[in-house]
Amino acid sequence: MNSTGNVAANLETADRLVRAAARDGAELVVLPEKWHVLAGAEVMAAHAQPLDGPAGGWGAAIAGELGIDLIAGSILERRPGQNRYANTSVHYGPDGGVRAAYSKLHLFDVEVDGVRYAESDMEEAGDRVVSSVLATGARIGLSVCYDLRFPELYRALAGVEVIAVPSAFTLATTRDHWDVLLRARAIENQAFVVAANQIGAFLPGHRSGGRSAIVDPWGVVLARAPDRETHVIADLDLTQLERVRRELPALAHRRLAPSMRLEP
Repeated sequence: MNSTGNVAANLETADRLVRAAARDGAELVVLPEKWHVLAGAEVMAAHAQPLDGPAGGWGAAIAGELGIDLIAGSILERRPGQNRYANTSVHYGPDGGVRAAYSKLHLFDVEVDGVRYAESDMEEAGDRVVSSVLATGARIGLSVCYDLRFPELYRALAGVEVIAVPSAFTLATTRDHWDVLLRARAIENQAFVVAANQIGAFLPGHRSGGRSAIVDPWGVVLARAPDRETHVIADLDLTQLERVRRELPALAHRRLAPSMRLEP
């Protein structure tokens, strides 16, 4: 998606693309980070919602109508009695019920290509690692965008079969880091990674890089989105995952030294 400050247009696009993916046989659909609204701070704050607001109501309704698992990217969550927000991803099950909610642990306070990003100016970091169970019985780990750079989060999720990464990676970081990080998280955790990234400009000087991808546990990219609003699908073959874990049991071989500090 190329989400902007036009909430109605974003919702129409999300609805159209989710329905198209379901028509193509998708049972699990992942939307990008801040799919509902992606804009400047004032616009974001004006359209922040509680999880049971209009965006959440749409997510629950379409998941139930289509009978799919929907990871509704993330929205800026307004919490009662607070002037700060959480960047929260919600898993809706095929019955339309909320299966899990995860608030982004790592806030994007960086400078990229001369542009400063400061999520902590208005957002609070989450404090929980969250996984959920899909209708197939497979487990899915939830993460959001900048989390992708912190392997310790995914180590805490070790054992899940699928990892969702809704994102709004910048153009520069998508170009140079996105593929490497996605494949690394898939390989080291021997899990499928489903990563939906924003594409295009949402503010002057602010552009997301697209290249949404689905990666298998061997690190092979099964599907990649072209540089436009669209959807891509792939089969997540859990027998392949079981074979990879059986034949190359790296997860079982993990060892922790008594102290993880580097000796001088």
